[in-house]
Amino acid sequence: MWVGAWATPVAWAQEAPAAVAAATAPLARPGLVPVGQINGADTAWLMTATALVLLMTLPGIALFYAGMVRRKNVLNTMASVVAIAALVSLLWYGVAYSLAFTPGAGGLAGWIGGFERAGFAGLEYQHATGRVAVSHVAPHVPESVYSMFQLSFAIITAALMVGAFVERMRFGAMLLFVGLWTVCVYAPVAHWVWEPGGWLAQLGALDFAGGSVVHVNAGVAGLVCAWFLGRRLGYGREAFEPYSLAFTMVGSGLLWVGWFGFNAGSAIAADGRAGLALAATHLAAAAGALAWMLGEWVVRGRPSLLGLCSGLVAGLVAITPAAGFVTPRSAVLIGAVAGLACYWGATALKRWLRADDSLDVFGVHGVGGIVGSLLTGLLAERSVGGVAGSVLTQALGVVAVMAFSAVATAALLWITDRVVGLRVDENTEQTGLDIAQHRERLGP
Repeated sequence: MWVGAWATPVAWAQEAPAAVAAATAPLARPGLVPVGQINGADTAWLMTATALVLLMTLPGIALFYAGMVRRKNVLNTMASVVAIAALVSLLWYGVAYSLAFTPGAGGLAGWIGGFERAGFAGLEYQHATGRVAVSHVAPHVPESVYSMFQLSFAIITAALMVGAFVERMRFGAMLLFVGLWTVCVYAPVAHWVWEPGGWLAQLGALDFAGGSVVHVNAGVAGLVCAWFLGRRLGYGREAFEPYSLAFTMVGSGLLWVGWFGFNAGSAIAADGRAGLALAATHLAAAAGALAWMLGEWVVRGRPSLLGLCSGLVAGLVAITPAAGFVTPRSAVLIGAVAGLACYWGATALKRWLRADDSLDVFGVHGVGGIVGSLLTGLLAERSVGGVAGSVLTQALGVVAVMAFSAVATAALLWITDRVVGLRVDENTEQTGLDIAQHRERLGP
């Protein structure tokens, strides 16, 4: 009786540490954890960051791009961005999130995830048992929040490509191509870089918030789209007057504000690293805007609003992979270098490439992403992010993403062209896509 009376507490005392250790052991894949493991402050910040990143697309990118196209294509440009946001959301829910952020199996584990989270399967909140689903990438916030945060990145990446093919791609073709691209290109690249078992993550490639996954990926895809579609009618022979640079300025302002969610949110915590990423983001944007402005002032003899807007975006793009790894001083340098490099990319390089990249998706996002990724390898400090950078590893990651994005994008464009046809006819292009594709026009 006495033995039995004392045996239970002794056994419990021996088993409790094992049970606690099992409950707190790092997850190797998504799973259920006690609700008490969730950090409320981090969750609230990530929900806020998700809204900020979505704001970058709706209405940020929509206004930024719509202001630069001709009046007859403004509504089509906006419609493209809204439709992409809806389409990518359902594809992310259906399969893309699972392919990007689950470990995968067998020899494909480093290249693509599995289907265990398809249809958001397993993203549960069990009130009765006090358990909630989390991702192994962010085990201190609900997986529902983490998956939505990553969804906002997938949306803006696809929407960025619109700037390369505006005014000449059929609306239905755009939807088919973007849908295929999200699943077949974006999801695998996100898995390579951001899922712990991804092959680039295993090599030590650093991409805090999407230098390669978002900007290099979308920039190269946009350039391939421009080449594949060919130039707009009259390109290089007649002036293409932008509808409203005021729209563009408002859009760039929304991008600047939303980028705090983009970069600081990628800390996945409301902590000092998030605060440092926020500061680095703002300083890089300011440096990029002034560097582009000065470059334009020297070369053309006058600054422009469009140049300032493009420069701030260049700075934001370049600091994206570095934001959680560098000091504010390095952020200023990255922004300044990117402002000048992207000015060159949107002018001299664009002429050399002979592509009608309508709104300079490659010149700003591609070039800025490359510059930022390489400078991350040079300037990353272990005291900030806990890791040291390698320019060689960063270069390998950039080249891998560029090559895969280029080849896969070309293949998907070819498939889309064969299925539905990519480009509108000459009459539609001359009339404008607002009327021809949507039977809508801007008011007086």
